[in-house]
Amino acid sequence: MRAREELVRRFLPLARRLARRYARASEPLEDLVQVASVGLVKAIDRFESEGGNGFSSYAMPTILGELKRHFRDSSWALHVPRGLQERVLKLNEAVEQLSGVLGRSPTPQELASELSMPVEAVLEAMEAGAAYDTVSLDAPLRSAGDERATYADAVGEMDGRFELVERSASLGRALRAMPERERLILYLRFAEALTQLEIADRVGISQMHVSRLIRRALERLRVVAGAAEMG
Repeated sequence: MRAREELVRRFLPLARRLARRYARASEPLEDLVQVASVGLVKAIDRFESEGGNGFSSYAMPTILGELKRHFRDSSWALHVPRGLQERVLKLNEAVEQLSGVLGRSPTPQELASELSMPVEAVLEAMEAGAAYDTVSLDAPLRSAGDERATYADAVGEMDGRFELVERSASLGRALRAMPERERLILYLRFAEALTQLEIADRVGISQMHVSRLIRRALERLRVVAGAAEMG
């Protein structure tokens, strides 16, 4: 038991260093250190010295595996396929390493070269990384001048066509209530774009009668539309 505690004490800095690789603003470092420490204990319990490898060589992949499992199974806000999650973690490591070497954020092309994967796969991983965190729609919108504004206030906009739904429903009922000949005349005039004379020839009535029926039908529809607006 004393030897086990001594190994934990000796290699806890390694666990902390590996945990720091995965530190995020939304993931407290101490929580990650605890996860890495669990991986360290598992490595101690499973390590067999007869294999000839040093303990640190065995412990590192075990600790990293525990950290990756933590992110994969419990930390993502949205469901992301496991393979894509692993790619996001590799991408984060590559970003950290290349940023230190280049002194700036690496480009997608540079990351693709570092990870030996297509640029499209890098871009997909970058986009998937946004699924790690979500923000409540009720959270304050910090960039807004109004302190009471929330993210919900910034999503979408009022659609002025909503009122047309009720109006269209009312007009539809009014059209269905019209005599069949008046519906036909309106269809020929406004859907087929026939002239009043052509409609008169088609229906078998005078052009004047056609004009009178169109005016009467349109007036009825105006009344219905006005009632829908007032309602």
